[in-house]
Amino acid sequence: MTGAKGDILTIDIGGTKVGWAFTDADGLHMGESQSMKTLAHAGGADVARRIVDMVREACTGRSSLLGIGIASAGVVNPHTGAIVSATDTMPGWAGTELGAMIGEATGLPVHVINDVHAHGLGEAIRGAGRGATSVLSVAVGTGIGGALIRDGHIDFGDHFLAGHYGHIHHHLADDLTCSCGRSGHIEAIASGHGITNWYNARRGESDPAVANGKELQDLADGGHELAGAVFAESAYALGETLATLANCIDPSVIVLSGSMTRSGQTWWDNVHAGYAARVMDPVAHVPLKLGMLDSAAPLYGAAINFLRKEG
Repeated sequence: MTGAKGDILTIDIGGTKVGWAFTDADGLHMGESQSMKTLAHAGGADVARRIVDMVREACTGRSSLLGIGIASAGVVNPHTGAIVSATDTMPGWAGTELGAMIGEATGLPVHVINDVHAHGLGEAIRGAGRGATSVLSVAVGTGIGGALIRDGHIDFGDHFLAGHYGHIHHHLADDLTCSCGRSGHIEAIASGHGITNWYNARRGESDPAVANGKELQDLADGGHELAGAVFAESAYALGETLATLANCIDPSVIVLSGSMTRSGQTWWDNVHAGYAARVMDPVAHVPLKLGMLDSAAPLYGAAINFLRKEG
């Protein structure tokens, strides 16, 4: 589609909010983004209906619109745009024929990929991984997910599940339940949701309970001993997991994004220490970089994926 004139509507569907923006036909320049609450608790059917309504309104009066690129939560079949599976964060999202629904509502071509795959693609092509042969992208936020981008292309896996790095085993999580329902996964101690639960499970009667990672960080920054220890141990464990991935995948660069990356220097120091402790010599100097694009990354990734599908 190189040389085409018009815009692409790019959409990022997350568990908390749905963001969207228009990019040009090269996927290089993005207009101001807008957003609405996902209201995931209302269920997948309601979320899908509201997104269809939003898309219809956004497309009104745009005769030059080339199509729609979507990054969505859940395991996505990139060939059909259907949601193959999803967690209980959005009940009933699994089975949603998202691509077909949006296409029928607009009459436009629609291409859908997983939101974390899109995030990784955006960072690899337009962000912190730009110019690298292979990018291991890991988003550490409410949960943990990621993508391997090699030679500019996403590794989807045979079941479209590739990149679920939060579900790698770590011994410190053996007694904790992960968001997927299994136990022993790194997400249960290193994600924003996981680290909160881990602290609350370990606290004594004199230790205050916390509702989220921000409250825990405030405690740690204030000198609370257990909160500080949980942050340090969690980050170190994450570093060990990144080393395990590097040993297996051999990437050019590791790009970290998400809310936990804003936890301060102590968090980063422990991630690096855990990585150094477990990494093999040939990949010991693979850089760990902070993502550059923030919430724009999946929108760029969705646009890039659309252009490649339509090119």
